[in-house]
Amino acid sequence: MMKKYSRTAKYDNNWISENWMGPHPLWLLEELCERLELEPGMKVLDMGCGKGITSVFLAKEFGVTVFANDLWISATDNLKRFEEAGVADKVFPIHAEAHALPYAEGFFDVAISIDSYHYYGADESYFPGVYSKLVKPGGQFGIVVPGLTREFEKGYPDTLEEYWDPELFTFHSKDWWRHLWEKTGIVEITACYDMEDPKEVWLPWAKWSKENLGFNDLEFLNADTDNDIALIVMSAIKK
Repeated sequence: MMKKYSRTAKYDNNWISENWMGPHPLWLLEELCERLELEPGMKVLDMGCGKGITSVFLAKEFGVTVFANDLWISATDNLKRFEEAGVADKVFPIHAEAHALPYAEGFFDVAISIDSYHYYGADESYFPGVYSKLVKPGGQFGIVVPGLTREFEKGYPDTLEEYWDPELFTFHSKDWWRHLWEKTGIVEITACYDMEDPKEVWLPWAKWSKENLGFNDLEFLNADTDNDIALIVMSAIKK
């Protein structure tokens, strides 16, 4: 039985599906927020925010100030969404690439990323060289990424070979992600685990994207007969 996400239940399903860009971002975010301590007025970086629904959620649910950073979605389009959601005084849209961020070091209380960190953060140097610098000492980090329950010799399980493309080599295990951050000595990991029922969390998006975009997430999930796919939650505090 999949976990119930009570905060997300308040949001319109049509609004979510008009704006999501991967497995249910508000479920992923709500799961992560249980591992963070968010207080009104905190400055939060929402990295790879897509169409910004995670940023809207953060502002509405926790009263934080959010910098909604994305490369693929225009800041102007996101501003319109934030205005319509009534959070334009708390959420600021930023268009920037992950290695060229316009923020001062130590500017944020919290930096989070929902279903995007693996695209740039699997690079060994990214966390110590870029991401960790954005948050003040004692500040928090949190990510949710798709991955695998363990590491495979080939990089992927045999069951998924047909669907594996170069982009998916950023899929790793929770232990791999923990080690990536821990070995820098910059943070203390406060949580690192696989979400329960990852396929159930992924399924609504898989069905919608098949129908509306022709994506093959549904076939990808169905091919995973050994249940090797994971959704990984990790949080940390900067020393």
